[in-house]
Amino acid sequence: MRRPPGTRQPPPRPPRLPRINEVVRLRLDIAYDGTEFAGWAAQSGQRTVAGVLDEALTTIFRVPVRLRAAGRTDAGVHATGQVGHVDVPVDAVANAYSRSSAVGDPEFLPLVRRLGRFLPGDVRVTEIARAPQGFDARFSALRRHYAYRLTTAPYGALPQQARYVTAWPRALDVDTMNAASRDLLGLHDFAAFCRQREGATTIRELQRLDWSRDGELITARVSADAFCWSMVRSLVGALLAVGEHRRPVSWCAELLSATARSSDFAAAPPQGLTLIGVDYPPDDQLAARNLITRDLRTRHDHN
Repeated sequence: MRRPPGTRQPPPRPPRLPRINEVVRLRLDIAYDGTEFAGWAAQSGQRTVAGVLDEALTTIFRVPVRLRAAGRTDAGVHATGQVGHVDVPVDAVANAYSRSSAVGDPEFLPLVRRLGRFLPGDVRVTEIARAPQGFDARFSALRRHYAYRLTTAPYGALPQQARYVTAWPRALDVDTMNAASRDLLGLHDFAAFCRQREGATTIRELQRLDWSRDGELITARVSADAFCWSMVRSLVGALLAVGEHRRPVSWCAELLSATARSSDFAAAPPQGLTLIGVDYPPDDQLAARNLITRDLRTRHDHN
């Protein structure tokens, strides 16, 4: 329609700019050999898993990013089933993807390939996916699963296993260790088995702790809603004393009455420990789980 003479033309609308806070959350599945790392958490002047991954992701996306994980493993501890999430601006994801995508590639597979070229050989991102609504790698988790592996072979661990299996020089009674482990299951205060953090609770629900033997290889499987600092290695260390018959079966249960870390046993060496998996609820329950866990962490400072 023609405008009447003298009518001013309205100014053109400015182009719509993306919001600065428009981000996409990505879930990353991660594996690493912890031997040369000072643990998961970033530390100034130390080589850590989070530090290496943050650097590689920042390089690829060309914006500073910070990865959050389901569990912060200690120095020397490994993972085959670590889970993390990272929030990245939409444009940064699109640009990184377009530079590396190929026709027919599943979404984010090119990013997995690119990370494989940027990362050192002792850490891998095995899968990247768009995180469902409400997902948080730490706060949405239902439970974490660890495996601890030892060998009682007289020659120690085989060279191919030495970084992941603890050589134990004495015989171990697996049946006795299983009997003592059963007394630790359930909701307890595990203060005797945790290195202390100021203001942090040591109450945990231990959901699985059992031992199996395959020849000279002995494996403990440990699952809980969460673990406090050094808890798995401390549980293993105490149970090894039972397995050697240096302590009675009832001793570990008696330790549950302690209010501080016990000095009656040493934590098992880190190289035998691997984080093997993290469980999450169905997608439609993630947000609710997230809120519940955040409330618990706020009131009890769970770690």
